[in-house]
Amino acid sequence: MASIAATALPNLWDRLVGAQSGPDLWVVVATAVAALAVVVPHPVWRLSRNAVTIAHEGGHGLVALLTGRSLTGIRLHSDTSGLTVSRGKPYGLGMILTAAAGYTAPPLLGLGGAALLAAGRITLLLWAATALLLAMLVMIRNAYGALTVVLTGGTFLLVSWLTGPQVQAAFAYAVVWFLLLGGVRPAFELQAKRFRGGAGDSDADQLSRLTHVPAGLWLFLFHAVSLCSLMGGGRWLLER
Repeated sequence: MASIAATALPNLWDRLVGAQSGPDLWVVVATAVAALAVVVPHPVWRLSRNAVTIAHEGGHGLVALLTGRSLTGIRLHSDTSGLTVSRGKPYGLGMILTAAAGYTAPPLLGLGGAALLAAGRITLLLWAATALLLAMLVMIRNAYGALTVVLTGGTFLLVSWLTGPQVQAAFAYAVVWFLLLGGVRPAFELQAKRFRGGAGDSDADQLSRLTHVPAGLWLFLFHAVSLCSLMGGGRWLLER
């Protein structure tokens, strides 16, 4: 048993951190087109936006923990909205960073994923995503949210263990393209809602109250982060 473990663990580690060959360019382009197909059409986006909400609320939760706040729980709703509750001072840098993390999390995760894929770390990306989803599941406080995270994490787990390298590569590229492209649309949706007089308690408005900086400037930051991430991450993916 000890000899089997001594052999298996190094092989598992090599599989995790080792570089894998990327897919052909046509696969990279095809996965980008597939991601566009689930981001642009509104009926499909109403469903696929749940994945962006997971990243959005996960960003709030992760930054809350990193800044020393106490994370109480996360809720994901069927209308693709979400709520992350943390305890701590209702002002200050930690609260500002926590509030700013939501809209910036999906594109920044996509950018990080593109960096891993550019380095050939396909397996590492899939396992890291699975680990983050499992960690998030512990903080979910409603049934719909738990179901959404379990299904998403289960998909990553099944692809990681039951499919071949080419399928894993195509899946990883599709996920990263989705985060990069899907990370752009929410900021435009928020802008449209605010133009119509809605979303008065949005992340941008909360940040405005915390910093006394106009909400429009925070919205500009969300746009800048998402668009720059798309351009940078897309370049890495296509060059790979």
